[in-house]
Amino acid sequence: MSKKFDVVVIGGGPAGYVAAIRCAQLGLNTACIDKWLDKDGKGVFGGTCLNVGCIPSKALLDSSHKYEEAKEKFSLHGISVGDVSMNVGDMLKRKEQIVKNLTMGVATLFKANGVTPLEGTGKILAGKKVEFTAHSGTTEVLEAENVIIATGSVPVNIPPAPLTDDIIVDSTGALEFTEVPKRLGVIGAGVIGLELGSVWGRLGSEVVVLEAQDNFLHLVDQTVAKEAKKLFTKQGMDIRTGARVTGSEVKDGQVTVTFQDAEGEKSEVFDKLIVAVGRRPYTEGLFAGDSGIELDERGFIHVDETCKTDAPGVWAIGDVVRGPMLAHKASEEGVMVAERIAGHKAQLNYDVIPSVIYTHPEIAWVGKTEEELKAAGESYNVGMFPFAANGRAMAAADTDGFVKIIADAETDRILGASVIGPSAGDLCQQVVVAMEFGSSAEDLGMMVFSHPTVSEAVHEAALAVNNAAIHKANRRPKKK
Repeated sequence: MSKKFDVVVIGGGPAGYVAAIRCAQLGLNTACIDKWLDKDGKGVFGGTCLNVGCIPSKALLDSSHKYEEAKEKFSLHGISVGDVSMNVGDMLKRKEQIVKNLTMGVATLFKANGVTPLEGTGKILAGKKVEFTAHSGTTEVLEAENVIIATGSVPVNIPPAPLTDDIIVDSTGALEFTEVPKRLGVIGAGVIGLELGSVWGRLGSEVVVLEAQDNFLHLVDQTVAKEAKKLFTKQGMDIRTGARVTGSEVKDGQVTVTFQDAEGEKSEVFDKLIVAVGRRPYTEGLFAGDSGIELDERGFIHVDETCKTDAPGVWAIGDVVRGPMLAHKASEEGVMVAERIAGHKAQLNYDVIPSVIYTHPEIAWVGKTEEELKAAGESYNVGMFPFAANGRAMAAADTDGFVKIIADAETDRILGASVIGPSAGDLCQQVVVAMEFGSSAEDLGMMVFSHPTVSEAVHEAALAVNNAAIHKANRRPKKK
């Protein structure tokens, strides 16, 4: 006997569980299927982000940052703590408890909102039907008015460095090291590689990052990227761009990595190697041949601007579709689709989605970079303000970096912003709000910012766009 739902969501990560909750809030009879099992073999929701991604990595980033501060920075404040040590086991336990609290929170929200949780896998059949296979192996067919695909993504593996025991690992394995590696190699200088390299580097690893691209952080505003590389190098991270990994060999508990750079073939020996070269959409076993769903040339599910697939009544959201692989983008797509299923006219502004790298200093950006605007031949003005001139940053002994805001030369409308420095993600979000409402740099400059706060750097950067910064000397920028 088939079970009928208004909506069946396949995937319980930030895209899927948010979509399911919003659907239920809108009065739709909703089920959410997810296959994730915790270490005890118990089904949990929350997907990659809550279980082995955003949340546990930030827990380790915060723990390692506090350790480094206690060891290296407390003396600046007159605090003497003696010898500082890190118990890696306790750090991991704290991370696991945070994950447990949040995944239990999703289960509680499902119950509160009336979402039916289904632990197992889902396969889309023709006619908006879903074949659900429970972990026990039992199978049933679910009928739905709408199906939402939210199956997320998985790490990309590369042939020159296949995962091997606990020596060559992906981002998941890098969260589980039980001791600090003496020498740590990281393939890929993207968000994941830099964050995980930072964690273990702060705890004492000698970290070497191998990046195939010639430009460091090539998608980020290059003024910020250059500053980031300088600061990370100062922190002890050895970042080698233009280094393409060609092979690896595990022997006697270590891994020898060979790579090619401008000088020829080289090799390095590491105790651990993290492969962090990106993620790919996860669609294995997801569709029947006659489901009507199409994939694009990169393996993403083809959708329109409202996340409709080519199959009637079937939607797809999150990492499995085009756009940045970001939890917040995925969640907002989930809300948009739920609203549209309920008959509302919701849409998502893809031009104003912020990105953050949670290193220290943090890096965050939104909108267009200066390089993109130059390439498009657009005229713009730039305003920058350093945290070294910000009173609150000085008081916190956290003065690295700056805020950069770019505005249209004719209309003064904000086109993009980049921040490297303390609380960069939160500061960039202030500009996101402004951009969503079509604000000009002058609008931001006319707002009152609390003093003393690091957010004043946003205020001053906005003023600097029009040569009106108060707490730094203004230079008349050339119009591009």
